[in-house]
Amino acid sequence: APLSVNRRQELTRGQHPAAMVLSCADSRVPPEHVFNVGLGDLFVIRTAGEVVDKSILATLEYGAEHLHIPLLVVMGHESCGAVAAAAQAKGEATSTNMAYLLKAIQAARRQPRQEREEIRDQILANVEQVINDAISGSPVLQRMVDTGQLGIVGAYYELVSGRVMFSDL
Repeated sequence: APLSVNRRQELTRGQHPAAMVLSCADSRVPPEHVFNVGLGDLFVIRTAGEVVDKSILATLEYGAEHLHIPLLVVMGHESCGAVAAAAQAKGEATSTNMAYLLKAIQAARRQPRQEREEIRDQILANVEQVINDAISGSPVLQRMVDTGQLGIVGAYYELVSGRVMFSDL
């Protein structure tokens, strides 16, 4: 069992996650459940809309550099409220923190191919933007990607089907 006493005892000696997952804080998409893994398997960082800031970048650097995690998955998801809010926002953020979040997500805006795909397209564009923001915001991550020590992939989680689709970014 992933939460067994033996597994918890084993993890007191250290962690060796297979991947880092930067995903949305949405309660419907916990990466450990999405990927059906247990304690110690994933190094998870969650923020609304996967938006990165200095503390998120430092956390990713720690995972890559000190824990030697070879893979970063940036995962967006179906029905993302943060991306929907950013798409609909007209500058009426309730705080400077919310304005920061909405502006970061809006940086990924694209013209939708079809009306019904608009939010999905924005979510996929946001995943790509987050990957670019992480690499451009961190010389450590950039170096590790360039030297092959860290791979980065985008992902999209479908709530209804439970499927995760990966990009080839």
